[in-house]
Amino acid sequence: MTITVRLLRAQQAALARLTKTRGQTKSDVVRDAIELLLEREAAEREPMGSHETVAHLIGCANSGKEVLSESTGRRFAALMKERARSQRRHR
Repeated sequence: MTITVRLLRAQQAALARLTKTRGQTKSDVVRDAIELLLEREAAEREPMGSHETVAHLIGCANSGKEVLSESTGRRFAALMKERARSQRRHR
């Protein structure tokens, strides 16, 4: 099927750039773009899992304290040093 599409100048330039950099015809680039839109639309219709549902919230809150991962790392390192000392004493 053949169609005619009216493009803005910026879109014409972008299409020309894509055809050159990808080594494809204009038709190939347009077909690829349509496939990408169809895939995106299908993905948006798929039900999200629990992680995807709250993904935008992960990491957005501040506990008001120091960076928790850093303090956890320091506590873990101290725990490991204490265990090593304890094992040396019990030998």
